Amino acid sequence: MTFTGKSVIVTGATSGIGRAAAEAFGRERASIVLVGRNETVLGEVAAALRAAGAETATIATDLTKTEAAGAVVDAAIDAFGHIDVLVNAAGVIASGTLEQTTDDTWDQMMAVNLTAPFRLMRAAAPHLKRRKGAIVNVSSVNGLRSFPGVLAYCVSKAGVDHLTRCAAIEMAPLGVRVNAVNPGVTVTNLHRRSGMGEPQYAAFLERSKETHPLGRPGKPDEIAELIVFLASERAGWMTGETIPIDGGRHLTCAR
Repeated sequence: MTFTGKSVIVTGATSGIGRAAAEAFGRERASIVLVGRNETVLGEVAAALRAAGAETATIATDLTKTEAAGAVVDAAIDAFGHIDVLVNAAGVIASGTLEQTTDDTWDQMMAVNLTAPFRLMRAAAPHLKRRKGAIVNVSSVNGLRSFPGVLAYCVSKAGVDHLTRCAAIEMAPLGVRVNAVNPGVTVTNLHRRSGMGEPQYAAFLERSKETHPLGRPGKPDEIAELIVFLASERAGWMTGETIPIDGGRHLTCAR
């Protein structure tokens, strides 16, 4: 699945699934544009990838800003001259029922999880058409199934899934494939950054052994390998897919 001579944009590249995806593309000799908010951490990730032989560029930006998508695409073109793959891995999560979800929480979930990927896909589309490239969106099992207490997050990820399908059918005649991965609970900083304390997070991971039929939460590297596959020519006849990679979580009822 070599990506020699190809450039890949990865958002959320400073941690979790995004960082694992960037590292996986690096192993496949891609040139990688690392996108995140923390410039210091971006530099650390870039240095590690360069030490492993990958060519990198970085852009520190807040993807909720209207101008961010254009800036990311411009950075990729300036660095490598073309775009072959866009990976939308940046995301946030927040708890809340219908009655508990504030306007601010709702707006944040949509801005980061849905609007930012849409804008990046739109901005990158002309360049992806020229290269007959691919888009991989990082969604969630919450996009496929409803779970109580995370209403805005579930809705944002369901939006990502349908955005993936709608873009796929539009872009297919142009030679661009669009797919999504739908992880279950994966050991990253996502929940910690939402305010979940360490004891609560440890209990959450322990509980995941029961809620996921394969008996454990996932690892970022496992999700990254599927992302790289979907972006590769080996998945050349796949588009519009939203693929669970969740230890069987999507097969179960809420429990």
